[in-house]
Amino acid sequence: MKNLLYKEFKLAVHPTTYIFLALCAMMLIPSYPGYAEFMYVCLSIFFVFLAGRENKDVFYTVLLPVRKRDVVKARCLMIAIIELVQIGLSVPFAILSNRISPDHGNMAGIDLNVAFFGFVFGFLSVFNIVFFPIFYRTAQKVGLALAFGGTAILLYYALVEMLVWIPSPISTFLDTNSTDMMVKHLPILLAGILIWIFTWILTYRRSATNFEKVDI
Repeated sequence: MKNLLYKEFKLAVHPTTYIFLALCAMMLIPSYPGYAEFMYVCLSIFFVFLAGRENKDVFYTVLLPVRKRDVVKARCLMIAIIELVQIGLSVPFAILSNRISPDHGNMAGIDLNVAFFGFVFGFLSVFNIVFFPIFYRTAQKVGLALAFGGTAILLYYALVEMLVWIPSPISTFLDTNSTDMMVKHLPILLAGILIWIFTWILTYRRSATNFEKVDI
C-alpha cells in the first residue's frame, strides 16, 4: 500500500491540485462564499481522474501485482490526504480573515467559524460518496461522476446556507464569530469529522466493490 500511495502522488496527482491548494487565500476575500475554495478541491479530484483515464492510469495500475481493491484504497487515501491538507491550510486564512474584519463577518454566507469547518467536512463527504462509486462502476465515465457529485454538493451548499439565511435561532447560533459561541460550535466540527471518516470508509467499500466487477 505504501508503494501504491507513493505512485499516486508521483504519477496520478494532477498539477492543478497543488495550484488549487493555494486558493486557501480566497478566505481573505471580503464577503466571499467560504465553500468556493472547496469546490476547487472537488474540481481537482475530477482532473486527477480525468488525467488518469486519458493516460491509461487504471489499466497500468491493475497490471501491477496488486489487488483491485488496493488500487481503489490508494486513490482514496491520496484524495483524503489532499482534502485534509486543504482544510488545514484554510484554517490560518480563516482566522486571519476574521481578525481583519471582526465586526462585519461574511455577508455572503456563513461566517468562517468552527461550525463552518464542520460543514466543510460534510461538503466533501457528500462529493466523495457520490463521485467515487459512480466512477468506479466503469472506471471510465468521469464526467458522469462529476455531474452527479457536483449536483450533490450544490444541493448540500444550498441546504446549509439556508440555515444561515433564514432568520431563526439556528442562524443566530451558526452565523457568528463570537469567541464564546465558537466553543459551542465544536460539536458540529466533531460531527463533521466523524461523518467524513465514516463516509470515506463507506466510499472505499462501495467503490472497491464496484471496481472489482469492472472488466478492464
